[in-house]
Amino acid sequence: MEYRDICKWYDVCPLKRFYEEGRLDKRWVEDYCWSNYSNCVRKKMEEENVYHPDNMMPDGTINGSFK
Repeated sequence: MEYRDICKWYDVCPLKRFYEEGRLDKRWVEDYCWSNYSNCVRKKMEEENVYHPDNMMPDGTINGSFK
């Protein structure tokens, strides 16, 4: 599947690195980064200039295994 509508923050988002390292399931980037990123809590916080930790998932939960 080819994705044309990728989140503008994807290249600098730590979730991209976690995915490329094999630590993040592909469904996260498919469901948020590569398509429906308007529902991404990280994106909303980034655009509002609100701090969010690198280990925050797109749904707003914190993943303790990503440090």
